[in-house]
Amino acid sequence: MNKFIFIAMAILFAGAGCSEKVYIPEIVAHRGASWDAPENTIPAFMLAWEQDADAIEGDFFLTADGEIVCIHDRSTGRVAGKDLVVKESSLMELRQLDVGSWKGPEWEGTVIPTLSEVFEIVPRDKKIFVEIKDDTVILPRLYEVIDESGLEDHQIVIISFNSKVIKEFKSARPEHKAFWLSGFREDESGNINPDVETVLETLKYIGADGFSSNFRRIDQNYITRIIEAGYEYHVWTVNEPEDAARFREYGAMSITTDKPGEIREFLENQ
Repeated sequence: MNKFIFIAMAILFAGAGCSEKVYIPEIVAHRGASWDAPENTIPAFMLAWEQDADAIEGDFFLTADGEIVCIHDRSTGRVAGKDLVVKESSLMELRQLDVGSWKGPEWEGTVIPTLSEVFEIVPRDKKIFVEIKDDTVILPRLYEVIDESGLEDHQIVIISFNSKVIKEFKSARPEHKAFWLSGFREDESGNINPDVETVLETLKYIGADGFSSNFRRIDQNYITRIIEAGYEYHVWTVNEPEDAARFREYGAMSITTDKPGEIREFLENQ
């Protein structure tokens, strides 16, 4: 095990008062407990708390009338019977849609929540990972909603694939953690893109606190380089217990999953 990872884990163990306790990364419910409930909805987030998630993760866009709503896609077609483009629609228009029935009849009538509504259900000892799917146009309203939320700074983590969003957010709100997201591509020579040097250069330039990646095509050496450079590493979307165990050993500080209850139970019982 890398010495930096070992030291970090040892610190977490200190004071636990029980040698039998094991290190469990933060378990983040991907779009809520989305394996069991309709993604990015209040029922999914509430179920995540019932499944003992440490945090929830949701996707957010700005509407035509300046509200921030929780939905993954740029349009509503995949989760609703009517296809509306989020940025071209008002909150009222979006709230008329049923985004629960596609998951099952028991979720009929579930509506798209606002970021404010999602903030309201975050307990004091939990966190929310806010994935910005929009560009920087969303940030002025985001600052307002954060200020109105009453949540502590450490409870709100901003994540985005858009490096400009992270850079501008960290410049304005350095008190909040923000992570840059990326998946990986493999070129004809078998090289992984982005390579670790590109990631480290990007993290430094945008002032990010860490890097969060898909679990595919990344190995321990890559992750160790990020951690040794002083950044946090986080991983998504891990639904197989064996993969979760592997990334715990690699030093991931959080594991984002559609199955928070199952992943926590497996890691605790190892």
